[in-house]
Amino acid sequence: MNKILLLCFTIIGFQNLTAQETFSRKDSLQGGLRPERTCFDVLRYDLNIKVNPDEKSLVGYNEVTFRIVSSTSKIQLDLFDNMKIDSIVFNAKKLKYNREYNAVFIDFPLVLTSKSQQSLKFYYSGKPIIAHNAPWDGGFTYTKDNDGKPWIGVSCQGIGASLWYPCKDSQSDEPDFGATIKVAVPNGLMNVSNGRLIGSEDLKNGYTRWDWEVKNPINTYSITLNIGNYVHIHENYKGLDLDYYVLPENEAKARVHFEEVKPMMECFQSKFGTYPFTNDGYKLVETPYLGMEHQSAVAYGNKYVNGYLGTDRSGTGIGWLFDYITIHESGHEWFGNSITSKDTADMWIQEGFTTYTEAVYVECQHGYEKGQNYLNGLKRNIDNVSPIIGPYGVNKEGSTDMYEKGAMLLNTLRHVVNNDDKWWKMLLTYSERFRHKIIDTETVVTFFNTETGMNLTPVFNQYLRHAAIPELEYRINKGKLQFRWKADESKFAMPVDVKIKNKKARIYPTINWVTSKFKIDSLQDIEVLTNDFYIKVN
Repeated sequence: MNKILLLCFTIIGFQNLTAQETFSRKDSLQGGLRPERTCFDVLRYDLNIKVNPDEKSLVGYNEVTFRIVSSTSKIQLDLFDNMKIDSIVFNAKKLKYNREYNAVFIDFPLVLTSKSQQSLKFYYSGKPIIAHNAPWDGGFTYTKDNDGKPWIGVSCQGIGASLWYPCKDSQSDEPDFGATIKVAVPNGLMNVSNGRLIGSEDLKNGYTRWDWEVKNPINTYSITLNIGNYVHIHENYKGLDLDYYVLPENEAKARVHFEEVKPMMECFQSKFGTYPFTNDGYKLVETPYLGMEHQSAVAYGNKYVNGYLGTDRSGTGIGWLFDYITIHESGHEWFGNSITSKDTADMWIQEGFTTYTEAVYVECQHGYEKGQNYLNGLKRNIDNVSPIIGPYGVNKEGSTDMYEKGAMLLNTLRHVVNNDDKWWKMLLTYSERFRHKIIDTETVVTFFNTETGMNLTPVFNQYLRHAAIPELEYRINKGKLQFRWKADESKFAMPVDVKIKNKKARIYPTINWVTSKFKIDSLQDIEVLTNDFYIKVN
């Protein structure tokens, strides 16, 4: 999702606190990988529920199909403790279970052997929590459209998908063979979920069930529902189905505004490879909240204006050239949905790369200079007060700098590589090699080290694991230019470009003073190209 502005900066910053922040048993139950989680691999979810808008409640079940990785008689699934467990059924028999906070430890009457495939039905009901500031606080959003008809959505990144359905609520495991999402809603309304519509059925009780199927792996927070009086717009762009579900009064605007999707797809597919979920299609679904990267059903609530609700986050004017929500949330189809971080502590893998896609789109449409100007404008949103990477195993993100600072790290790497053909080839290889994969920071660092032939580990560490960015110090000593890096990483070294008497040159500072071959008379003869490298200069 996008980085929130203004007041929410304060809220999130307060939540980040310091490295000494302590975590509870509840945190480790949600974010950790204990044996009850690692002993099985989810293969498929088949969700079947009924939503009652008047009561703000739901009832139904999730059939979980899974493969046993290591023999066990107990597994952990997750469901928020305000939701009721009606029963958990395995081989036609009800299972015993224990609840601890939002974790549900399920006991089997026999040992499930390694490599065996199993399934259970988890029946539940209740009133999921309501989001008061969606999508940042998570939960259901209940509102009505201009005709007074219910308009409902859910967003749960960070807080957890188990706030509304039982699942293995960890980014470390996605259902290998996708999911079905069957949602019954009052007649006259429609539900739109991920993947393809495979049918609808009038249940003869005042409800119609809408059945959707996802063929690809999908992270739990991306599984979604959208309930409303939707109209459907369909297009096909070079073999890719584009579907838009919008409120009737916005159909004409949507037909014009969503034309931006076509050049976006052209750009992103040229840079990052084929759209990762072709067999599930691509959708934008109008929502009563700002947006979210729900896989193949991207939530859109930017009111059909360019920028971020009509503002330019970069402060350059360039942010008004595109719809932030369309571009950013769709960029997540490659980075976040296709390539997913194993732990929320590494969410920069999703958010940093996706923020970078905004500048990539600008560059595709308007050229290199505007793309760089847009990126550099985003620096104003970076705090540099806490590390991007958060604590592992407790469902805790790092600093919100993961968005813009993550993007600036990638732009810095581009200029370290100093060869655009090589850079774009690397990004394409990265996107394709880890397509539909769950990875961690070490995987990313190893990839770029290998592809560049450089030791970039200290560079990644400085930007990701420390709050401060590297500072370039330089001076004149006996008529020659000397320079060094001031950094937290003891082995930090990174080339940087400068202009000496208006002539471009590359220097190679380390944390020790290095004497160059350049003879200069005044420090005014030196210009460090800080637009290409996210650094401080002294």
